[in-house]
Amino acid sequence: ALPAFQSTYGFTLQPDQIVQLSGGDTAATIAAAAQQTSGVNMAMVYGTDGALPSVGLMVLEDDKSVQPVYQPAPIVREAVLTAHPEIATVLAPIFASLDLVTLQGLNGRVQVGGEPAASVARDYLTRNGFIK
Repeated sequence: ALPAFQSTYGFTLQPDQIVQLSGGDTAATIAAAAQQTSGVNMAMVYGTDGALPSVGLMVLEDDKSVQPVYQPAPIVREAVLTAHPEIATVLAPIFASLDLVTLQGLNGRVQVGGEPAASVARDYLTRNGFIK
């Protein structure tokens, strides 16, 4: 993604300005940026990662849409949706409510706070009036 960001936003990082961590482990990447390992002060991570706020990192807006947004979306078999079209009506407002800040908060409760994912999901759905 870095070459696309450099090209689109008009900047160039020199090789001695880049620390590349192997394996795609976003936890290691976030830790390196938060702790300024080897002078690291920014990182390419998933914007919805719940650990970002807890380590003092914030997501910058990609106003030129270089990266795709990994927005959750409901997936339903066509035959099921044909038989029960109300599923789309029920799920649409739930998924529309899951913006970046909300996803970060929910993920943070699980990743940082240690809450069970099912409990966090139920709490969110209840508090927002999607379920009773």
